[in-house]
Amino acid sequence: MMKFHILTLFPEMVQQGLATSILGRAAEKDLISIDAVNIRDYTQDKHGKVDDYTYGGGAGMLMQAQPVYDAYRSVAGEKKVRCVYLTPQGAPFTQKKARELSGEEKLVLLCGHYEGIDERVLEEVVTDYISIGDYVLTGGELAAMVVVDAVARLVPGVLNNDESAETESFHNDLLEYPQYSRPEEWHGKKVPEVLLSGNHKKINAWRLEQSERRTEERRPDLYAKYQEKQKVIKKLSAKKRIFIHMMETLSRGLGEVLYAEGKNVLIYLPEIGNAMLNAEDEEHLEKMLPLIPKAVSGHSIVTVTDRWNERVSEILGYHGSMLCSQACYTRGEPLPVRHKDIRQLTVEEVPYVAEHYHLGDEIYVRERITAGDVFGIYIEGKLCGFIGCHNDGSMGMLYVEDAYRRQGLAASLEGYLINKQREQGMIPYAHIVNGNEASIQLQERLGLNLSDPVIWWLYKISFRMKIDKRL
Repeated sequence: MMKFHILTLFPEMVQQGLATSILGRAAEKDLISIDAVNIRDYTQDKHGKVDDYTYGGGAGMLMQAQPVYDAYRSVAGEKKVRCVYLTPQGAPFTQKKARELSGEEKLVLLCGHYEGIDERVLEEVVTDYISIGDYVLTGGELAAMVVVDAVARLVPGVLNNDESAETESFHNDLLEYPQYSRPEEWHGKKVPEVLLSGNHKKINAWRLEQSERRTEERRPDLYAKYQEKQKVIKKLSAKKRIFIHMMETLSRGLGEVLYAEGKNVLIYLPEIGNAMLNAEDEEHLEKMLPLIPKAVSGHSIVTVTDRWNERVSEILGYHGSMLCSQACYTRGEPLPVRHKDIRQLTVEEVPYVAEHYHLGDEIYVRERITAGDVFGIYIEGKLCGFIGCHNDGSMGMLYVEDAYRRQGLAASLEGYLINKQREQGMIPYAHIVNGNEASIQLQERLGLNLSDPVIWWLYKISFRMKIDKRL
C-alpha cells in the first residue's frame, strides 16, 4: 500500500476532493491511503496561529517553521521521508515525475499558504519542489491533489485495466490517439473503419500513427524526444536478437537513453533502478560508466552485452552474474494455445506463486501480480502453473507443477503471453539462463529466435535472487 500524507491548513478540502471515484475505491481496497494532516494541530501558539510577518518587511504573512516541522515529524518519525513542496518555484510536474514518485512507499506533500513557508524548515524536510504550472493558486491543496491523483493511478491495482495507464497521453513521449465509442456514426462523422475491423495489428499501427501525428502537431517538444528514441531503436535493430531488450524497453516507454552513439547505448529504467548497457569498445564504455545512476549501485540489476561484465561489476561493486541468451518472437502469426483455461492471477494467488518461483521474493511476486502481469493455467479448476512478465518487460516466471509436465502446459502459457503482447504491439522476448536446455528447446519449438549467450545479468549478492534454471 502506498501512503500519502498531505500537510495542510485545510484538511477537509483534501479529504473531500480525494475520497471519491477511482482513488476512493483504491483507498477502500487498501491499495493506497490518504491522510490529511492539519498543520494547525501542531502549533505551540495558544490561539492556533501558524503564521507571522516576514523579516525585512513586505506584504502578506508567512507560515512558521515550527508547526510545519512538527507536522512532518508526526508522519515521518525520525526517518527521512520523501517530501514534496507544491510551489510555483518548483520544477514542472510531468508524467515522468509521477512515475518516479509512484515507486515510494510513503510520500509527504506539503501545502503552502499566504506568502509561503519559512525557508529554514523547507531546507530541513523538503526533497522535491514541484509546480503544476506557471500560475499562482491561493494554496497548495489543489496542486497536491493533482499530484496525488497522477501518482496514485500508477500504483499497481488502482486502475481496473492496468493497460490504460500504459496507453494514454505521455506514454513513451506520445500523446494518446483518438478514441471512439457508440454509435458508429454521429453528426455525420463515422468511426474509422480500421477500429471496426478486429485486426489488432492494423489497429495498433493506426493508433501509433495517430499518436505520432497528434504529438507532432500539439507537442513538438515531446515529438522530438520520441524521434531521438526511434533513432536509437533503428540503430539497434540491425542486431535485433542481441538488442531486443534495449529496443523493447524504449518502445514500451520503460527506459530512458542516457548515452547513444551508434550501437554504444546506455539505458536506464527509472521505475525499477535497472540499467542496460552495450559498448562496442573500451573508449565508449568508459564514457558511459560515470553516467550510470547511483540508484543502480544498490541491489538492482545491470544488463550488459558481451565482454564488459567484469569491468562493470568492478565499478558497481557487484559480485553476482548470470550469462543468458535472448529469445524473441518476430513472426507475424499468433501461436496456437492448446489449453484454454488461462487467467490473470490476483493477490489471492501470491502465496502459490511465491512458493514455486525462486528468482524473486514474495514482495516481487505481489508487485508483478498486482500489476496484472502474471497468468495462471488451470486444469479442471486447479491452478497448476503460471507465467509472468518481469518489470523490465521480459517474459519469465514460467512454472508448471511436476504432475502436469510433458502435457504442453508450458507451451500454452508462453504462447498465451506471446499472443497477448503481440496484440499490444510488443515484440515478446525472454532471457534464458545459460545451460537451461529445457527452456531453450521450448523457445525453439515455439519459433522464437535465439541469440548466442551474450547477455550478462549483474547484481549484488545481497540482491534476493537465486540462480535458477527456469525461464
